[in-house]
Amino acid sequence: MTLIDKILQNPVPGSAREELESAVVRFAGDSGDGMQLTGDQFTLATAIAGNDLATFPDYPAEIRAPAGTTFGVSSFQINFGARRIMTSGDQFDTLVAMNPAALYVEASNLKPGGLLIVDTGSFTERNLRKAGYDTNPLHDGSIDKFRTIAIDISAMTLEAVKPFGLSQKDALRCKNLWTLGFVYWLFGRQRHATQQWLKTKFAKRPDIADANIAALNAGHAMAETAELPSGVHGYHIAPAEIVPGTYRTVTGTQALAWGLIHGLKLAGLDALFASYPITPASPLLHVLAQNQHLGITTFQAEDEIAAVGAAIGASFAGTLGITSSSGPGIALKGEAIGLALSAELPLIIVNSQRGGPSTGLPTKTEQSDLYQAVYGRNADAPLCVLSARSAADCFDVAIEAVRIATKYMTPVILLTDGYIANAAEPWRIPELDQYAPFAVEFRTEKAGFHPFLRNPETLARVWAKPGTPGLEHRIGGIERNFDTGHISYDPDNHHKMTKIRAAKIDGIAADVPEQAIEIGQAGARLGVVGWGSTYGPINRAVDNLIRRGHGVAHIHVRNIWPLPRNLGSLLKGFDRILVPEMNNGQLVTLLRAQYLVDARGLNKIAGQPFKIAEIETAILAELERTP
Repeated sequence: MTLIDKILQNPVPGSAREELESAVVRFAGDSGDGMQLTGDQFTLATAIAGNDLATFPDYPAEIRAPAGTTFGVSSFQINFGARRIMTSGDQFDTLVAMNPAALYVEASNLKPGGLLIVDTGSFTERNLRKAGYDTNPLHDGSIDKFRTIAIDISAMTLEAVKPFGLSQKDALRCKNLWTLGFVYWLFGRQRHATQQWLKTKFAKRPDIADANIAALNAGHAMAETAELPSGVHGYHIAPAEIVPGTYRTVTGTQALAWGLIHGLKLAGLDALFASYPITPASPLLHVLAQNQHLGITTFQAEDEIAAVGAAIGASFAGTLGITSSSGPGIALKGEAIGLALSAELPLIIVNSQRGGPSTGLPTKTEQSDLYQAVYGRNADAPLCVLSARSAADCFDVAIEAVRIATKYMTPVILLTDGYIANAAEPWRIPELDQYAPFAVEFRTEKAGFHPFLRNPETLARVWAKPGTPGLEHRIGGIERNFDTGHISYDPDNHHKMTKIRAAKIDGIAADVPEQAIEIGQAGARLGVVGWGSTYGPINRAVDNLIRRGHGVAHIHVRNIWPLPRNLGSLLKGFDRILVPEMNNGQLVTLLRAQYLVDARGLNKIAGQPFKIAEIETAILAELERTP
């Protein structure tokens, strides 16, 4: 019997819990209301309850937008259930709105008949004006289509924490925990893990910990004992049937960091991770900095160029250089990436994509850097580009990036995005001894050495550590002679070196798995091709339509460059091809150019992930389109 089943043995008198297969809950409030913390704790409790889940933190770019404005709304969405969860959800079943601005921004995505929980204590005339309301939505009938629980959460919180003597400002900071307790009861979540977390976090301020715990318990008690509006009751979502194993909730950033660390172990290398802070890439530095005992040194440089320069220097010295950024920072690193490519040094560049161009939408997600990754350097400068599809997938993609970079002596760009970096999902911790080592062999033999001797199979040049007796050498950005490694301005040699560098990258296609079909059959009427974080909504949409009898298949591309060796023949087997992307059409252009297929794009450039319904609608329209 699970913990949640034990809870349900003692239901509230006169009430019953409704069985649900899944639910989407969104917490929304001012950026000072602690919505991300609230969501994180609800995620933890949900994982402990055994549900599958996916989350979507959504917060403003401003460090502190004016309180009570729509610009400052911070939200956290979680989709959880007894079935496999592929996305953070389309519309919300439950919306928690801590102020008028949160209601104004989020209400349009709450299902008709959905549950709306509002803090009436924040619906003051001043806050209503800040949010853009002419009348109070609690009284003008505009939210009558929802089942609304209107509570003065602020007043309830102040009363709950009164014994602890906090200032009113500090006391009101506990209202997110009061709300969390209320929602915990609604969905049958346990409070113990959150209580323990509060005691640990505020170990030096036990009064703050105790006040927050009191608020959490008070909100739970209120939901348990209050006479809720008609049609509102508790819900039960059974644990998901998942493959047995040890699981933990992981974000893309965490999985990526651990994948890099394990990749280094498999390669037998240490690494230098050098970066400069930028949203949403910065947390990767934070996670790796906590794990420097595992063979990775972290360095926060003074700017993007210095960071990539330090990483390249580390690779020259015989450790693996790794750097990360988002689109604007990758642009600054561009010349140095060309240096690593010309010098043929292993280098991993992590690009956590965000909305752009320029500063753009720093905290919103986008897939707009594919052109930059594949083409964004001067001259003919191909390199390997990989893309992660989910938070958990980041672990394996990071290992693959280390393998390719060291085997082929090349920079590798690893594309994630803001959604993947911040989103969380359950991850089955793998058996690490199942990953085959790919230990790096440094050149030590002096006879016939020069730095551009090549492996005849991979075309990778040798890697010799500086200071190795008899192997002293120089490399750099000036073209080198194919036969000696000396500087060369010979035109025929430059042609040959350009071709050999391209052939080396092209050869990677033979060293990676052929492109598989995720769901559906080869030769179906429509192939839906995606990459990156569109995996979840595409897969669910295709699955839904296959169940309804439509001839659709899903192909998801990890190897962006070089493309998988069988992808062209696979795509030509479909009558039509649809490519959903969170950009203005980048992979679709690449596919059309490489394979001369009539692929059509489905573009969303809103800083938000695709909804399943959006892709379903587009697939049906494409199937019905007259040729």
